[in-house]
Amino acid sequence: MVVSAATLGRGGAVAANNRIGIGFIAFGDRVNGGLFGDFKQHDVCEFIAAADVDAAHRYNFVKKMEKPVPTYNDYRDLLDRRDIDAVVIATPDHWHATALIHSAQAGKDIYCEKPLTLTIEEGKSCVNAVRNAGVVFQTGSQQRSDERFRKACELVRNGYIGKLVQVDTYIGGAPTGGTDPDTDPPPGLDWDRWLGQAPVVPFRKTRCHYEFRWWYAYSGGKMTDWGAHHNDIALWGNGFERSGPISVEGTAEFPPPGGYDTAIKFDIRYEFKDSAPVICHSEGRNGILFTGTDGEVFVSRSEIETKPAELVHLEFKPTDTRLYKSDNHQLNFLECIKSRKDPICDIEIGHRSVTMCHLGNMAIRLGRKLQWDPDKETIVGDEEALAWMTRPQRKGYEVPVVKARKAPSKKPAVHSRRSFMSRG
Repeated sequence: MVVSAATLGRGGAVAANNRIGIGFIAFGDRVNGGLFGDFKQHDVCEFIAAADVDAAHRYNFVKKMEKPVPTYNDYRDLLDRRDIDAVVIATPDHWHATALIHSAQAGKDIYCEKPLTLTIEEGKSCVNAVRNAGVVFQTGSQQRSDERFRKACELVRNGYIGKLVQVDTYIGGAPTGGTDPDTDPPPGLDWDRWLGQAPVVPFRKTRCHYEFRWWYAYSGGKMTDWGAHHNDIALWGNGFERSGPISVEGTAEFPPPGGYDTAIKFDIRYEFKDSAPVICHSEGRNGILFTGTDGEVFVSRSEIETKPAELVHLEFKPTDTRLYKSDNHQLNFLECIKSRKDPICDIEIGHRSVTMCHLGNMAIRLGRKLQWDPDKETIVGDEEALAWMTRPQRKGYEVPVVKARKAPSKKPAVHSRRSFMSRG
């Protein structure tokens, strides 16, 4: 990152009054155990406040900061603060879109955890909100900032395994369980607001916090949990990261009623126009396997393997296609706040990746093959499936519908923002 001398303090450190003010929208396990430290290591930012519907999470933020800091039950109070330039959204999935749209409309740059949305229509509104506002947006698909995944996709894109024949993603299955008895919510948890757009149901320990992943009311199971990571890499490798499949079908096994309801086992096949199919599996070694006519590449968070073996050491030619390079996902976001450029996993990429996951869930839940138009972003020839692109929302918690402007706003220059550059 290039930083002008005017923004630097003595010794070359970023001056305190030029640091990017960060606000956390939700401070659960993903932030407390990960993103807090991931951002804190970069001196270019400072933490201002946090919002969470659970008082215990708000307490954890204060404890982590080791000093009195503002906290809020309602994130809209956090968005009103002029000293916050960017937000980190790590709510349960069914709150992502609403918080994202409100943050964009408040002029905040946004880092939002994957999966971006609960439905495909939410994703369209999120894309429009970000582009209309001209804010910087990073999807929390951090595998894009891992050299192994980038090299695997560059090997595929440049034909080093021959013509692509098939892509297999192995993401694991969802658990069974979740049958704990209903109880009163714990003191300090605003259960009604936690439920948000979802139907009102009694509190259950295994609905809340981490366990929300295994309920279709709040998430999409393993398909949107790990699928949002590995299917994203499949799209990066096959070149469809801003498009998508043309059909999807699959089989699945679901848990018994009374508890978690997301698929525990599945195999889902996606067809692409003039490209190889992608098959998403619940079983198998976690990672992504690209198979070509002349070789293979397997990549995961711990390894990259190739056939032939020497491919892993290949030095790319100057004429080869090279992909966006980021070595640190959070720093890439912070640098783009300064430059006003798009980060490595921008809003359209995050939306298209989770759309692929949503389509897979729709196909296995409806039990039939679906046709998809990736250009128009709509289901073709199936009215019931078309209706599943959105869902009923509880009154008072509706996700804002945002249409694209005819002439999207130009991203504001750093000096024009009401932000860290003007703080004294």
